[in-house]
Amino acid sequence: MIGSGIFMSPEWVLHHMGNPASSLLIWAACGLLAMFGALSYAELGTIIKESGGEYIYILRIFGSFPAFIFAYTSVILVRPAGLAAVSLSFAEYAIAPFYPGCSSPQVAIKCTASACIVILTIINCLNVRLATSVMNIFTAAKLLALFVIVVGGLVLLAQGQTQSFQNGFQGTTAGIGTVGVAFYQGLWSFDGWNNLNYVTEELKKPEVTLPRAVMIAIPLVTCLYLLVNVSYLAAMTPSELLSSGAVAVTWGDKVLGSWAWLISLAVALSTFGSSNGTFFSGGRVCYIAAREGHMPDILSMAHVRRLTPSPALMFTSAMSLIMIASGNFSSIVNFFRLWANSLEGSPGVPIIIPIIVLMAAVYLVLAPIIDQPQIEILYIVLFVFSGIIFYFPLVRFKYHPRFLQTVTSHLQMLLEVAPTTRDAN
Repeated sequence: MIGSGIFMSPEWVLHHMGNPASSLLIWAACGLLAMFGALSYAELGTIIKESGGEYIYILRIFGSFPAFIFAYTSVILVRPAGLAAVSLSFAEYAIAPFYPGCSSPQVAIKCTASACIVILTIINCLNVRLATSVMNIFTAAKLLALFVIVVGGLVLLAQGQTQSFQNGFQGTTAGIGTVGVAFYQGLWSFDGWNNLNYVTEELKKPEVTLPRAVMIAIPLVTCLYLLVNVSYLAAMTPSELLSSGAVAVTWGDKVLGSWAWLISLAVALSTFGSSNGTFFSGGRVCYIAAREGHMPDILSMAHVRRLTPSPALMFTSAMSLIMIASGNFSSIVNFFRLWANSLEGSPGVPIIIPIIVLMAAVYLVLAPIIDQPQIEILYIVLFVFSGIIFYFPLVRFKYHPRFLQTVTSHLQMLLEVAPTTRDAN
């Protein structure tokens, strides 16, 4: 769950809220909202014990058509956008030491992010254990970096570095749209609270594991994020934080001096590991949607020897590369959160919790649109509804043109993949 957002989003939350105190309130509210959403998802996971997260819940509760529309947007746009954003944050920190005192060129950032995705594609296609090992190793770097930042911040506060918190609410931005966008950036750092729901079939006693994981992990992560943000503000003035392209690197320069490169390295390793986790879950949604007949058959196949869903992983990778070429971190995160906020509640938790989550989701989707309407939003809506064109002939009436079957056969031989069967146990 702890990903690249905590190293990138603080700058943007502060930018939209206008002052440190209100930005800290946004971080706390994001943690509370993530908790409510995760509790609702945990209840769904104990009722529908299938992998696939939101997609499988929509399929089982609302039927085939809404599930297809979700899979269509998620597989082609939303999941690749998430991977692209995390890879861009990795690139930002990986090359920051080579451009001290100035912003890194966008071309260099995008090329590095693209290389990250290609490497992760190769790793995940070769071996599942290798991908898991990469995730575990880089998680250690992530926790080490955050531990150093938190301890450094506590030391600064003990030394009286509290200037950023004086008149903390002065200049607060009150627009409904800007608050919504600030929530997007904060919630991006909490993205991953629903990852266990993508692998429910692989959990032992999900009715125990899911609620316990939620109740322990999210409050701890929320407290950690608040401490990290306090540390950033103890080391930097708000204006310095806003002008920093890589917040943790700037923090390292001010606090660690000549050892600042350690923070840059640790954050780069951390975001690389987060990219791997995002890549894994994004490919899984693609694979499960294809298994249910909502995506091309080739995407539901696995390599005959390595047993990895390589076609789904390659497709996610290709869409992410397109996202990187056409956007930047902030714009991709805003798009990702716009369509990822369709959270569903469940009857097993107190009814007020899913109601709050639903109201927050509606607000986060509509507020920025009403406050600052943009033509790009229309394009997104048109793309979502374009799924109708594909659903009725290809899914509803199961019309499969012969040329698609030929293409599938050739890709099957080229990629050395074969159809999979669901484990009945």
